[in-house]
Parts: sequence; C-alpha cells; structure tokens
Amino acid sequence: MLPDADLLKTGWACVCPRCRKTSIFRPGITMTLIDRCPVCGLDLSRNDSADGPAVFLIFILGFALVPLALLLDAWLHWPLWLHAAVWTAVALALTLGTLRPLKAYIIAQQFKHRPGDWER
Repeated sequence: MLPDADLLKTGWACVCPRCRKTSIFRPGITMTLIDRCPVCGLDLSRNDSADGPAVFLIFILGFALVPLALLLDAWLHWPLWLHAAVWTAVALALTLGTLRPLKAYIIAQQFKHRPGDWER
C-alpha cells in the first residue's frame, strides 16, 4: 500500500494535521511540539510520536548507508579516516534534515488513523 500523498505533504511541511496552516513545532531548531494549534485549537500536548521517528531513521539510514559505504570502499578504496568523516557528515545531515518531517508525518498518521486519541 502506498503512503497517502496528502499526509506526506503535511509531514514534510511540519504543519498541523487538522488545519494544515501552522507549524506544529516551537520556533527554532527544536523537536518540541507546541501545546495547541493556534488556528484550529488541536491539542498536540497529549499525542506525540515519542521515539518512533528516531527508530525509523536508525533502521532506514542504517539499511541504506552501510551498503553505500561498503560499495564506495570497494570502488574507491578510501582511507578509513575519510570514510569516518564522510559517512558521519552524511548520516548527521540526513538525520537532522528528516527527523522533524518524519515526526510530523507520524503525528499526521496518528491523527488520521486513531481519531479517538485526539478527542479527550
């Protein structure tokens, strides 16, 4: 089953899953959610994705980057220090660049598929 394109857009934009008008994160470089959407009033304080996005990224990036590093080593024979520097930078950039959108996507998934959790 393919992912819902609308939820992917909502997650990538990091906006409220109900109104899709305002960011669900506090300003700045943070992973902290706002308590309540200022536009529609959705209470985000009770529903959080916890460690789900970080675990997904560990598995996805580990599955993708380790074979790439091994293939690159077989083709180019880089020294070990260069592998350490390059793959650390790549992993950090991918992790920091995708963690917020992935967290917003998981929250949007929860909002769509478990609506009872949002109505307390």
